[in-house]
Amino acid sequence: MNKFNSSKGKSKSKSKYNLVKIFWIAYASGLGFVFLLILLISIGWMGFMPSFEELENPKTNLATEIYSEDGQLLGKFYIENRSNISYRDLSPHLINALLSTEDARFYKHSGVDFKALVRVAFGIATFTHKGGGSTITQQLAKNLFPRDPKAGKIKLAITKLKEWVVAAKLERNYSKEEIIAMYFNTVDFGNMSHGVNSASRTYFNKTPYELEIPEAALLVGMLKAPTYYSPTRNPQNATRRRNVVMNQMRKYDYITRETYDSLKEIPIDMSQFKVQDHTAGVATYFREYLRQEMVKWCNDHTKPDGSNYNIYKDGLKIYTTIDYRMQVHAEAAVQNYLGNDLQPKFFNHWKGVKNAPFYRLTAEQTENIMNSAMKRSPRYAVLKENNFTEEDIKKDFKTPTEMRIFTYQGEKDTVMSPWDSILYYKMHLLTGLVAMEPSSGKVRAYVGGINYKHFQFDHVSLSRRQVGSTFKPFVYALAMQEGELSPCSEVPNVPVSFDMDDGSTWRPRNSNDAREGEMVTLKWALANSVNYISAYLIKRYSPQAVVDLVRKLGITAEMEAVPSICLGTPDISVLEMTAAFSTFSNQGVYMKPYYVTKICDNKGNVIESFNPNSSEAIDQQTAWLMVRLMQGVVEGGTGSRLRYRYKLDMPIAGKTGTTQNNSDGWFVGYTPQLTCGVWVGCEDRSVHFRTTDLGQGANTGLPIWADFVRRCYEDKKLNFDKDMRFKEPSTPVNIETDCNKYKAANPSQHFNKIFD
Repeated sequence: MNKFNSSKGKSKSKSKYNLVKIFWIAYASGLGFVFLLILLISIGWMGFMPSFEELENPKTNLATEIYSEDGQLLGKFYIENRSNISYRDLSPHLINALLSTEDARFYKHSGVDFKALVRVAFGIATFTHKGGGSTITQQLAKNLFPRDPKAGKIKLAITKLKEWVVAAKLERNYSKEEIIAMYFNTVDFGNMSHGVNSASRTYFNKTPYELEIPEAALLVGMLKAPTYYSPTRNPQNATRRRNVVMNQMRKYDYITRETYDSLKEIPIDMSQFKVQDHTAGVATYFREYLRQEMVKWCNDHTKPDGSNYNIYKDGLKIYTTIDYRMQVHAEAAVQNYLGNDLQPKFFNHWKGVKNAPFYRLTAEQTENIMNSAMKRSPRYAVLKENNFTEEDIKKDFKTPTEMRIFTYQGEKDTVMSPWDSILYYKMHLLTGLVAMEPSSGKVRAYVGGINYKHFQFDHVSLSRRQVGSTFKPFVYALAMQEGELSPCSEVPNVPVSFDMDDGSTWRPRNSNDAREGEMVTLKWALANSVNYISAYLIKRYSPQAVVDLVRKLGITAEMEAVPSICLGTPDISVLEMTAAFSTFSNQGVYMKPYYVTKICDNKGNVIESFNPNSSEAIDQQTAWLMVRLMQGVVEGGTGSRLRYRYKLDMPIAGKTGTTQNNSDGWFVGYTPQLTCGVWVGCEDRSVHFRTTDLGQGANTGLPIWADFVRRCYEDKKLNFDKDMRFKEPSTPVNIETDCNKYKAANPSQHFNKIFD
């Protein structure tokens, strides 16, 4: 019996020993298998594994940022709206919210929190699972090297182990602070905001460092599900999630109970929310112009690895000459005058008029214009791609439908046929405004139209419109340069004829009969934009000589050397006209407009710098005489409302311009510190005011110029000095430009010799 019991005891002991042995063998085998699997993963035998270089320089698409000269962010170029920041740029509230919500033991583990994994495993086994076991570092690894969305369970398990390995490597290569910053740079917050820097600006118009506790908690809370917890789409969900995050901050003593109780009652404020896209924000037309120029720049410049720079991926920083405050003033001036004054007058001007707003066109001509516009529209392209016939397309365009249209008070929902919407947009007055610094050529403000989303054509650089009388100063400049005439020289205000190559005779006419047949000074003639005098001057000095001069002033537009250019028949851009006028106030030195000072890479290293480009176009005396002539336009000519109506009292010189049928209205003017050009007109030249009182440049372009300049001079931060005078030539000019004094000193002077 004892022997049996002893044998039985030995059998049980042996069996127990075998079970323990099997357990440890299985455990060791499991550990060995996991270790081997991790080893194979780490050396890349189980698929992609990032190299040391890739961990040092993880690849993400970084947005190129555009800055004004005064340090304001104007906009971005991007595939993903992402801009990296460092740890010191983060609000402490952001860091605290992240740690308390996502990884409270962040500073106690080395990438993988095994204590948290045990907690998760126990929770799953007991059906009490709450929260995940992924650390911030593991989530960063997943963000940097995304998972395959189509992966099965086995591949997903291997991917999870890969993330463990990557997390461990990240912990070895980066500090904890760097990992937090990298994490915030890689997460998606919805609404085209990748990274906390973009998200802070999109949702709160703040930098990440400026975020307060509720704002930081809201953004961290969104990481769980950006759409479900979106404060714009699902504000109730967002509020609830924000409060959960703040409660976690209370739990881990980042905020007090009292602070939590008070903050959780604060409603979410989305008043500063603005999606950062290319159609919104400040300087939209300039940013698009810059984008096109930067694409060309990238094609000609390579990175150290030999590949071309990419404005959408490489996170370049472009520092421009634009002054943010002046840009805001320019856009406000356009909005104020066109939106509140001129556009309502234009609508009222055409109200009830047959065939409005096409002036003196046949029904066939009007139909051709409308059909052409229809065929250029995106809607037409889509219908064509879907094999609609021309008849069906026309029917679609004539069918009323719901749409959102532009108004100066904001977009408006309405019911309108696409055909009528084309007509509606053609009735809008458009504009181009550019301002530059005469002494440097720096472009300070750039407004290419009234609303980039709805009117995308740029009327500063791309558009060339007939310039009218704003061309006349170039003709007068040639006369001053030749030295035979001065501002107070008198010439006859009589018709001038030209024999043309085709055997015909061309004889321009004045717009009115003021002082017709009398002797008038050049100063009076330019001030009152007298056509006879411009014709006299170009006949005396030749059209080709005028063309040669304007080329020196930077104007590249095509123009024939024909007599009619003296009345402003060439089509020229606002940018070129403004730069040419700057030459007069810059003592005859032409400054090529430039708009970028430097381009840096995403580390802040300067890739290329840009400097002013100048050339002497006319001598100082000629430039000074032109300043005096063009001051006469403001003191007693077509620009005089700058004084009596708009009360501008700083030194101003400039010229108005109005083209045939009032299709184009211009004012280009300058002060000692600023040159600005403004054009106003409609998309089609056949759409315009029917009266000169309303359509002339003095009533369309000049008021915008006046409002913009007034805003600039009243802005104390811009340091404009209304007492500053135009620079006189270094060598004194012995020519009298005050015509009253000149006449008194030369009572019997005759000028018959200049008529020969």
